Amino acid sequence: MKTKLTKDLEATLYQYCYEQGSYVVEEVSMPDKKGIVDTLSYQQLPNGEIDWRCYELKVTKTDFHSKAKLSFIGNYNYFVLPQKLYQEVSEEIPTHIGVLIYRAFDKKAIENSPQTLRAPGFLTVAKKAQFQELQVDETKLTSHFIASLFREVDKAKKVEKGLQLYSDDRLFKELKKRMKGGYDVYSPDNNLYDRFVNDLKDESIQALQDELDARNAEYQELKLKLQQQYHPNLEDKL
Repeated sequence: MKTKLTKDLEATLYQYCYEQGSYVVEEVSMPDKKGIVDTLSYQQLPNGEIDWRCYELKVTKTDFHSKAKLSFIGNYNYFVLPQKLYQEVSEEIPTHIGVLIYRAFDKKAIENSPQTLRAPGFLTVAKKAQFQELQVDETKLTSHFIASLFREVDKAKKVEKGLQLYSDDRLFKELKKRMKGGYDVYSPDNNLYDRFVNDLKDESIQALQDELDARNAEYQELKLKLQQQYHPNLEDKL
């Protein structure tokens, strides 16, 4: 499970890359069993070449010293770290690896911002990465990058379509799983089934009321037309 801080770093890095004019995607499997990079960015340069950048996000010293493979195969490679962690591990970072420091926005600054902020914080370059030749075949890397982009698009489409993707049987099973604590006879509002049925009843009653109001409005309009057609002189009396 990702911590809130990790998610904040991810969101901020995504916005940072976006503002740099790069295409970016998280958790990309590298070719040739080079591991999984936390974030990979792709940018086409004016000379037609591609600038590949790999970012590894670390939020604790334990995380930094993890035995998980670091997939620094890009032209430029960076650690993305909170300020405190950078101070603790700065001497352990290889010379050619860059560092981006994450700082969260102040709550007052967020509240006073004239527009909605697209990230919870901002990044500053503490150490520039040195250029290196791509460590994997570019065609393979491009293929992996596109596959990861498709994964994210597919996830977004599933979220957009919501529950309509799931069968009635699966939804019923999910409802039963959430009722494992048993039926609460003393607090019906705590039972998903009761809440669902009550909502349906309320919606049905409202729908019937709306239809009745619409028909009543049509009746009054028709009555007025007939009155004007057959008894124009009685309009003021009725």
